[in-house]
Amino acid sequence: MTTDSSARADPAALADRVEGEGDQHLHRIRRLGKKLFDVANCIVVFGDTQPASEVAGSMAEIETAFCYEISASEESVVVPDVGSHRSLGQHRYVAGSPYIRFYASHPVYNPDKSLAGKICLVDYSPRPMFREGERQSLADLAALVERELELRVMNESQLALEKKNKNLRRKSLIDPLIGTWNRGAIMRILTIEAIRCDKAGVPLSLIVADLDYFKKINDTYGHPAGDAVLVKVASRLRSCIRPEEALGRYGGEEFLIVLPGSSHKTATAVAERMRATIAAQPESINGVALNLTISAGIASTDLFPSATTEDLISKADMALYAAKDAGRNRVITATPDLS
Repeated sequence: MTTDSSARADPAALADRVEGEGDQHLHRIRRLGKKLFDVANCIVVFGDTQPASEVAGSMAEIETAFCYEISASEESVVVPDVGSHRSLGQHRYVAGSPYIRFYASHPVYNPDKSLAGKICLVDYSPRPMFREGERQSLADLAALVERELELRVMNESQLALEKKNKNLRRKSLIDPLIGTWNRGAIMRILTIEAIRCDKAGVPLSLIVADLDYFKKINDTYGHPAGDAVLVKVASRLRSCIRPEEALGRYGGEEFLIVLPGSSHKTATAVAERMRATIAAQPESINGVALNLTISAGIASTDLFPSATTEDLISKADMALYAAKDAGRNRVITATPDLS
């Protein structure tokens, strides 16, 4: 009753599909087998290693160990009186306690038709008459186990596909250079947060921040150096906001920051923190220390309660232009009297 080990399923792969005999669906099949055949135990075996799921030293653990020690076969196996069997009669659990006397098994196959394991019946009385109908019933139980494996594989494939699609969707929303939300994503976040804040009755603020003299950096040091500066600036800006707030690349060197639940005063404090963070540490480009600064414009629904998201961006842009005109490296908040 041995088979070529190469025909057996990989236990490591099976572990990902079936969580040993603690699995509730397999327990259901086992209970059905015990009741249907009126035997001491019905056991499902995968691979060669017995899972540590039965109580140590219990009858269930002994019966499971017995089944694992009999190599899986690609054919149905029935031993009416194990005690009289040529080789199994010498097994320690047959010749000695607990004196197993009946064993039957039917192979279980993976969806790819490779041998996965077997479903076994164990009892303590010989069964000289194990009829064809009973063999068929055991084969039907094996088919239920195979169906469970098939469902696991299908579920794994579905989960893998969903994870892949989720990663692809996320990649489509991330700016490939600086790792922030891209323009489309940050605009979508702004729309969602505007609706949520309106329903909750809390303000929504946004900041439009622009890196000062970025064109000069590109023209002087080249676009790779300019890209490196943008990456560092994005990282510093991100460090100034909370997890529930969002940072996105709105344009070339322009960033949009969405602050749900923040008043214009809070947004001003955040923008000033960003400005100070950027200005605090020069960046080195080709060995040259470069002082970086940003200008920022702020717009908030607590000052413009009826403003749409487009209105808020327009007003923040207007405030940004005012900051640029005032000499850069500053923050200006849009107010109703700002023209």
